[in-house]
Amino acid sequence: MAPSSFTEEGGTAERTQHSEQEPVPQRLLSAATRLFAEQGFETTSVQQIVDAAGVTKGAMYHYFGSKDDLLYEIYARVLRVQMARMEQAADSSESVERRLRAVAADVVVTTVAYLDDTVIFFRSMHLLHPDKQAEVRAQRRRYHERVRQLIEEGQRTGVFRTDRSPELVVDFFFGAVHHLGTWYRRDGPMSGQQVGEQFADLLLDALRA
Repeated sequence: MAPSSFTEEGGTAERTQHSEQEPVPQRLLSAATRLFAEQGFETTSVQQIVDAAGVTKGAMYHYFGSKDDLLYEIYARVLRVQMARMEQAADSSESVERRLRAVAADVVVTTVAYLDDTVIFFRSMHLLHPDKQAEVRAQRRRYHERVRQLIEEGQRTGVFRTDRSPELVVDFFFGAVHHLGTWYRRDGPMSGQQVGEQFADLLLDALRA
């Protein structure tokens, strides 16, 4: 069974509005996301972040050791959402074609829902400490590996054609997903769900035996 629906309204736009009742880590992340988007990671100071979040520096350092940690967490939380939803779809009792379709569509939907976070991170990832960069790459590899396994399962069972390299298909698909931030607009003609469905169709059309 595919993951439950995920609306674009749950993305960054709403999360930038914090309140006194919102947990401090969330307020810091919301403020950092907005400031990084408006003025860039390098030019945003810790003081600006805590002022925007309405907390003290001490409160920030209780949860995040540095500005780098905030940038890392902005994207890491997106990956956690995507991994949880991917595992739910990939481990269901549906056919391998339905499972792959659900995973492919959902990664587009969640990327669009958290588009600001994703764009900010990839724009500034090179500024992170190498250890943090390695952590992100390792998490992304785990996601890509699970998709590759679904493709291989479909090939073994005769559902997908075997003259397609699973590694190449995965790289091609996620390259398109990571490119979403350069062209997708929420006020454009297609919703994230519609884009996700078309991406999934294109992927499966290339794989069907």
